[in-house]
Amino acid sequence: MSDCLFCKIARKEMSGSIVYEDDDLMAFKDIQPQAPVHILVIPKRHISGAMAATAGDAAILGRMILLSKILAERFSVSECGFRLVVNSGVDAGQAVAHLHMHFLGGRKLKWPPG
Repeated sequence: MSDCLFCKIARKEMSGSIVYEDDDLMAFKDIQPQAPVHILVIPKRHISGAMAATAGDAAILGRMILLSKILAERFSVSECGFRLVVNSGVDAGQAVAHLHMHFLGGRKLKWPPG
């Protein structure tokens, strides 16, 4: 999608503090972090959100979760823990219409989150 903020970051038309990238995924620091470690993980291919994902997206969705192991090691939160969040829809807090997973850590996270 040409005007999608996260697609522009994935195509490197906009800057982002990229911490991981491969052919299908990108991870970058959130510009409004809610924890000392707050990374957004996106598929490079545009998927507007969780409700737009299909069975054909299962592999990329699984890889997004598996990337959390790499991020946990890189940001030294593998022992203390981290949280993965996918917001779906405006009422859930999805601010950008591109599927993304929040990787949060570096402090004790409360429950319920909000």
